[in-house]
Amino acid sequence: MSNPPRSASEFVPVAIVGRACLLPGAASPRALSDLIFAGRDATSSVARGRWRIAHDRVIAPVERTNGDRAWSDRGGYVTEELETPSDLAIGRAELERLDPLTRWLCTVGRELMRDARTHAAPSRIGAIVGNLSFPTDHLATYAARVWLEGTTFAPQIDIDPRDRFMSGLPAHLMAQALGLGGPVHALDAACASSLYAMAEACDVLARGEADAMIAGAVNRADDLFIHIGFCSLQAMSKTGRSRPFHKDADGLVPAEGCALVMLRRLDDAVRDGERILGVIRGVGLSNDGRARGLLAPSEEGQARAMRAAYASAGLRPSQIDYVECHATGTPVGDATELRSLREVLGTDRSARLPLGSLKANVGHLVTVAGTAGVMKVLAAFEKGQLPPTPHLEAEGSTLASVEELGFEIVRAPRAWARRDEETPRRAAISAFGFGGNNAHLVLEEWIEPALAPRTSRPLQREGRVVIVDLEARVASLPDAASWREALASGRSLIETREDGARAGAAKEVVLELTGLRFPPNDLQRTIAQQTQLLEVARNLAARHTLARETTAVLVGMGCDAEVARWGARWRLRDAGVRLGAEEAWITRAEDAIAPSLNAATVVGTMPNVPANRVSSQLDLGGPSHTVSAEERSGLVALELARNALLEGRIDAAIVGASDFSAEPVHERAARALLPSELHVAGDASVALLVMREDDARTRGLPILAAIDEAGAFDEAATRWSVTPK
Repeated sequence: MSNPPRSASEFVPVAIVGRACLLPGAASPRALSDLIFAGRDATSSVARGRWRIAHDRVIAPVERTNGDRAWSDRGGYVTEELETPSDLAIGRAELERLDPLTRWLCTVGRELMRDARTHAAPSRIGAIVGNLSFPTDHLATYAARVWLEGTTFAPQIDIDPRDRFMSGLPAHLMAQALGLGGPVHALDAACASSLYAMAEACDVLARGEADAMIAGAVNRADDLFIHIGFCSLQAMSKTGRSRPFHKDADGLVPAEGCALVMLRRLDDAVRDGERILGVIRGVGLSNDGRARGLLAPSEEGQARAMRAAYASAGLRPSQIDYVECHATGTPVGDATELRSLREVLGTDRSARLPLGSLKANVGHLVTVAGTAGVMKVLAAFEKGQLPPTPHLEAEGSTLASVEELGFEIVRAPRAWARRDEETPRRAAISAFGFGGNNAHLVLEEWIEPALAPRTSRPLQREGRVVIVDLEARVASLPDAASWREALASGRSLIETREDGARAGAAKEVVLELTGLRFPPNDLQRTIAQQTQLLEVARNLAARHTLARETTAVLVGMGCDAEVARWGARWRLRDAGVRLGAEEAWITRAEDAIAPSLNAATVVGTMPNVPANRVSSQLDLGGPSHTVSAEERSGLVALELARNALLEGRIDAAIVGASDFSAEPVHERAARALLPSELHVAGDASVALLVMREDDARTRGLPILAAIDEAGAFDEAATRWSVTPK
């Protein structure tokens, strides 16, 4: 049976006690507030030299754009860097050597600690950070150096090998720099990442595992790949203008940045007399499931996330005064969001509900968008004004459906009156990600005394979580049974490749076409990290009946360096032209690196899609995302599933991990950084089905292992010899 959603008494109200950011046109929360209320547009053309390629070899007219060109260079760019602090546990010279993504996290994290001035001890502070795990500039350069070593085309820039591990390591380096001792990991839920991170940070606080949590996101992926990729998806604005809710909007404008908030249990913040900027009352998460495809937004999936948020908050949607929307300026996306808002929030109102979108000011921050939206609402609380959305000042410029569905766009700052002296202003923030990730957060200002209840009983955490089934493909082995046999016999899976490296490599990825929900041609343009996990998970799920709305998919992973091949392809052509190479030679060389990019390839490399492809294939609507904590990625995913099960937020979870690290880029970094016993890389994809023990026994399922209270395997209950049924 499915458990009901958590009641309001089970969501521990969380105070936001600090904030810091580095965003386009805004290197501080105060600068962001000024930008918002002035109605400024901070987007611009990319700085020359940023893409490390001749500009005219990237930009082409729309009609001439192919998989290697973009029609726009517009974006939301960070042009003002924060000074690297000298009081971090990582030295300034060392930090400045690392990728800007890591520097941004550490410097913004330091600003956050200064702003929050929390009473929580650093040893009791953790961090959960959304990170867009496409290759960064440094990883792209490092990979190209490995692939092109010994040629005149190899980049000459010296890159720290730690930048190869740019998915989970930056969050851990930030924690190290700040001296934090609480739980730390990164995640990728695409555009919903930072709200997912805030939701998981709230859960950590509710369980008492930390006394304060840093949450938010960073996005500093290789901007060349982002621009060409969004053009391949036909998502990029052809006019280069970010205009959410505009009748002539024609797509998104990508942006970069970092935004972090400090969270504390509300009761603790009040007890310690800390400044409270706002209170998180509830969060709802969902996945679209199968819907209409990985790139088509789902009204039903968005509405489920919204309803879950209000159920956890114990509030009616009609109590919301303002919504900071996901709205990116894509016609289909904006229209879908308006309909889902109408379904959940648009009824039972005497006046139009005000809406807005920060993307009109700074572009689409992707992973960072949700937390930046939270900061916009916090600024509105401080000013006591509803924040405007630019580009809609002209009469008749707004989508007609906005007013038809009972909404209005705030075009100029105006007073935000409270409903009465005791009722706080309340807002909601939405973030909906590529691949079906949905998040909706309910935020209210702090006034005392407040009408809403402020205390809560501890979360119910009775019973145990068990593993009832597993499936795997390890190295060249086809299934979990073969793996068990190899383990029992002591057979080594390590072989010597043609290049002399020893590795446990997968020779091929085989998918059964029957029942496959994705075009085979698309999957041929998809990295193995996704396709092999998909096959493992669908084989596992075929043996079970899973509840659609209460089954989660959580996958441990790290950025596959192979995704950097497209950046190397484009920059190799640029170098070949500059060096006067013949066109035929350039074409052969770039095709040897990677084929021309297309939409299927972009989706097939997206770092959140390993989880979402499984959700889509199996039509599962529970929370879904990838987890990055380097070697602990799969274990952290398992821990997240265990907690969600014990707290009744889900009824089952497919917990996976997928890594194809038996390749030269990873191996080069491993030899530079890791002890010799970790130099031999391996390829594997593993999927576990986990649920509460009582549910497993009721269904008569075999229990392969139980997970104890510390989140580790209970060895006494482990029976790995049981054959999955």
